[in-house]
Amino acid sequence: MVKRRSLLGYFGIGWLTTCFPVVLAACAPTKSTDPATKTPEATTGTKEAAKPAAVTTAPEGFKTIGSVADLDKNGYLQTKEVALTKDPANPQQLIAVNPNCTHQGCAVKWIPGAKKYDCPCHDAEFAADGKVLKGPAKTSLATYPAKIVGTQVFVKI
Repeated sequence: MVKRRSLLGYFGIGWLTTCFPVVLAACAPTKSTDPATKTPEATTGTKEAAKPAAVTTAPEGFKTIGSVADLDKNGYLQTKEVALTKDPANPQQLIAVNPNCTHQGCAVKWIPGAKKYDCPCHDAEFAADGKVLKGPAKTSLATYPAKIVGTQVFVKI
């Protein structure tokens, strides 16, 4: 006859034995199954030199806000911190502004057809360079330096 204490011991050993492979699998190094991270050798079966990815580092004090492709596709880039468009007078120049209305802080929206920013809260309007076109806002949007490096758009906020 098996005693209760021995039976519980057997269950404990069985439980540990069952969990041991899971613990080993969790601690083992993992291999990526993402096809984007595979080497050319792994994907083609031949030994080719891996091409380095085009890495563009942000210039000192600048922050990446998007790609040139997105800017060209949409006509503007906007985050919580900055709104950027090409200068309507000179498409080679970029204009970056603070996207918060100076009246009460609502997020302005770029209107591509009108080439202006519109505040949805109280109908204030701003030019592409941030100057007030229509109140109630009385102060222009803050502007920031912006530039393109490689395929990325950078703004110094």
